[in-house]
Amino acid sequence: MSNRSAQLDKLAWYANRLKTMSLPEINYRLNTAARKKYEKWQKVGYFPQVSLSAYPSPILFLPELKGPFEAKEHSIFGRPLRIDKEIDWHHDPVSGGRFPLDYSFSIDTRTEKHGIVKGTWEVNRLQFLTNICLQYRYSGEKQYLQRFIDIIKSWKESNPYLKGVNWYSNIEINLRIITWFLCWEILEASQLCNEDPDFKQFVDSQWLPLIYLHGQHADKHPSKFSSSNNHLIAEASGLFIAGAYWDFPSSKKWARKAQRILEREIQLQHSPNGINREEASEYIQFITDFFLIAYVVGERRGYPFSDAYREMLKKIFHYIYNLMGISGRVPYYGDDDDGHTFLLKQEGDGSNFQALLAAGAVLFKDPVLKSKAGTFGLKNQILFGPEATAAFEQLPLQEARSETRLYPEEGHFLIKKGKGGKELYLHVDTAPLGYLSIAAHGHADALSFFLEVDGLPYIADVGTYTYHSEPEWRSYFKGTLAHNTIRVDEKDQASNAGPCLWVDHYQPDLAFFAEEAGKVVVRGSHDGYALLGVTHTRTYAFDMESEAIVITDNIESDGQHVYEIPFHLHPQIQAEQGHGNEFALSHPRGRTMRLKLDESLQPRLIRGGEEPILGWYSPSFLQKEPTTTIYSRLEKAGSFQLTTIIEPKN
Repeated sequence: MSNRSAQLDKLAWYANRLKTMSLPEINYRLNTAARKKYEKWQKVGYFPQVSLSAYPSPILFLPELKGPFEAKEHSIFGRPLRIDKEIDWHHDPVSGGRFPLDYSFSIDTRTEKHGIVKGTWEVNRLQFLTNICLQYRYSGEKQYLQRFIDIIKSWKESNPYLKGVNWYSNIEINLRIITWFLCWEILEASQLCNEDPDFKQFVDSQWLPLIYLHGQHADKHPSKFSSSNNHLIAEASGLFIAGAYWDFPSSKKWARKAQRILEREIQLQHSPNGINREEASEYIQFITDFFLIAYVVGERRGYPFSDAYREMLKKIFHYIYNLMGISGRVPYYGDDDDGHTFLLKQEGDGSNFQALLAAGAVLFKDPVLKSKAGTFGLKNQILFGPEATAAFEQLPLQEARSETRLYPEEGHFLIKKGKGGKELYLHVDTAPLGYLSIAAHGHADALSFFLEVDGLPYIADVGTYTYHSEPEWRSYFKGTLAHNTIRVDEKDQASNAGPCLWVDHYQPDLAFFAEEAGKVVVRGSHDGYALLGVTHTRTYAFDMESEAIVITDNIESDGQHVYEIPFHLHPQIQAEQGHGNEFALSHPRGRTMRLKLDESLQPRLIRGGEEPILGWYSPSFLQKEPTTTIYSRLEKAGSFQLTTIIEPKN
C-alpha cells in the first residue's frame, strides 16, 4: 500500500469514527488528547515511590500441587516464546516486527508498520508468570523465584513509563495487575518478605511501585462513551483489585470507583437473561472472569458486591450452560482473540467455560451447572479452596440435558434435540450487530446459523483470524460472506469502517417464533440491504421427530441483484455431491448429514480460495486453515424463495 493510500485510509477511519461519537464524546476525546500531550512532556519516565504500612493477608488458596508446571516456554497464538531466556518486550513474535521506544500514544498500532500489536501485547500480559510461580511453589527451587524477579526487573527497565507500546492500551495495564495479584498470592509474597530480605528489597523498591504505577495509570485512562465495552470491564476489575488488595495511598478511592463501574457495567453489558451484548461468544469467558475475580476479592477484602450483581453472575453462568453443547465447547459467533483474564490451569482441566460453570455450581449450589463443568480444576481450587472443592464433589451428579432455549429479545435461539450422548444443536442468530455505536467485536451475521451433531461441528462459524493485520482477511472473516446467511451485491449487511468499527448498523426484526407440537420455528429479517431495495427474510423450522431442518429464504426486491449463499463446513467435514443439489456431509467420528439446496442454485465447492477469499476457517487467533464452503451465486430480478433441507442421512 502506498503512503498516499495509507493516509487516505487513515483519514477515512477518523471520519467514520467521528460518525459514531456524540458531541460530549468528541469533547472528551479532545480533552484526552490535550492531557496526553501534557503527559508526554511531564510524565514520561515517571516512577513512583510508595510503601505499605502492612502487606496484604492471603485471601486465596494453594492446593496440594501436582506438577511440574511448564516454566520454559509459553505459546503466543501458536508460536513458542522462551521465557527462560531474555525477552525482548517490544518484539512481535508473530510477524517478527518490533515496536519503537517512542512516546506510547504516538505509536501506530492500527497497521502492520511495526508488527502485529496483539502479538507484542500478548507477551506483555505476563500471564506466564503464574506458571513460574506455581513451579516455584511446587518444587521449592529458588531458580524459579529468581526467574520471576528477573522478568519483573527486565520489564520495568525496558518499559519506562509512557515509552513504548506497552503503555498504550489500558486493558493491558489492568491484565498485568490481575496477574501480579495472583503471583503475589501464589508466592505467598507477604510471608516471603518477612523471611527473605533480598526479596523484600525487590518488592519494596521495584514490584510494589510498579503495581502502584499501573493502578495510577488505570485510574487516569478509563474507556468511555463508545469505547466502554469489555475494555471498561477489564479496567475496572484490575483497578478494583489494586485498590481492594493493596493498601496504597489511593486504594480506597480506586476500589470504590471501580466497584461502582463493575456494578453498573454487569447490568448494562448484559441482557436481563445474562447474554453479553458484544455478540462475541468467546468474549463471554473473558468478561465473566473479570467480574468473578473482582467478586472473590471484594468478598474477602471488605468490599462485597450487591445481590443484583450476584444474580446477574448466576444468569451469565446459566447462559454459558445453555450455549454449551454436549461437547463441552461453546461455538463461535462474533470475534475471538484467545483472550484470557488470567491463566491457572493444569493438564486435564476442562475449558475456561467449563471452569466458570464449576465456579457457578459452587457459588449457587447448582448441580445443573456441574453437569457440564467437568472437574473443579486448579483455577477454582486456588480461587475457592478445599471447602468449595469438597462442596463441588458433593453436589449431585446429573446428566447434562439437551434443552432448547429461545432468547427472542436477544436474538439467540439454541435449538437442541438429544439424549445419551446424541445431540443435534442448531443455533439461529437474529441478534443485533454488536454493542454501542462501534459494535467493535460483532460480525455481520444476521440470520446466520451453525449446526453441531453429537458434539461435533458440521456447519460452522469460521472464526476471526485477525484484528489489525492483513485488512483484507479481517474484512472477510467479520463480513457477511464468511457466515451462513445471504450476501447481496457483494456488500456486507453493515458498513465495515475499520478493523473494530462498524457504521450503518442493520436492525434485525424477529417476525415469529414458536416451540410447539414437536417443532421449533424461527422467522426473522433485517434491514441491512434496505438501500439496495432488498429485504431478506429467513425461516428456520426444526422438526424434533425427524430431526429435519428446513430453511426458507424469502427475498423481496423490485430490481436485479447478485445473491451469494454460502454454507461453511468445519475443516473435519467431508462434502460429497450426489444427485442434483444434494450433498452428503460426513465426519470421521460422526453421523452423515444430508444437505439439499434449492433447485434454482448451481453450487460449487470452494476450498482455500484467495481471489476472492473464501473457504477458510480460523481455529484460533492469527491462525487459519482451508475448509470447504458450499457456495452458490445467483443473479436474479424481483422477489423469489429458496428452500434448503438439512437432515440425518438414513
